Amino acid sequence: MNKKEKASYIIEKLNELFPETPIPLHHKDEYTLLVAVLLSAQCTDERVNKITPILFGKADNPEKMIQLTVDEIREIIFPCGLSPKKSKAIYDLSKILVEKYQGKVPSTFEELEQLPGVGHKTASVVMSQAFGIPAFPVDTHIHRLATRWNLSSGKNVETTENDLKNLFPKELWNKLHLQIIYYGRKFCPARGHLIENCPICMKFNSDSK
Repeated sequence: MNKKEKASYIIEKLNELFPETPIPLHHKDEYTLLVAVLLSAQCTDERVNKITPILFGKADNPEKMIQLTVDEIREIIFPCGLSPKKSKAIYDLSKILVEKYQGKVPSTFEELEQLPGVGHKTASVVMSQAFGIPAFPVDTHIHRLATRWNLSSGKNVETTENDLKNLFPKELWNKLHLQIIYYGRKFCPARGHLIENCPICMKFNSDSK
């Protein structure tokens, strides 16, 4: 199978396995999603979802967040890891949102990526999941699967993102990136990967023989 044929099969199989793609991080609006995504760096979604109700119970908008101190935020989010860096970023970006954006999360890549602690991947998730603007956030699952399926060289996440954007229709990006994440977690893990339990890898492997 060439890459285009693989892409068609992936779309078909993922639609079959994951017709619905709920957003993994619990949130109620653009701001709470932004904070949750920031917290998810080097942390599981499951753990983030346990911590955000505590944090958002105290401050679920930027105006309330800057009423807390950085140390208060850090104490709450400590289980998510990297708490000194993340707590300062959450406080600082909240302050900017209040002072520059009337408490609203901006809806452009350029503005989002200028916020403290917000890189391209975080901005892509917010653009995709909060604003419905086509984006293809590449996390560890997507990067691994794109390489494993020989859709990308896997040199870095930027290359993977560009390769996948060139391969899949733009109107599918927002759903597809979530489908690949769900697939990677269930069928195609980094460790203990069994090809016989992985429909896509099994198909590609058999076709290459």
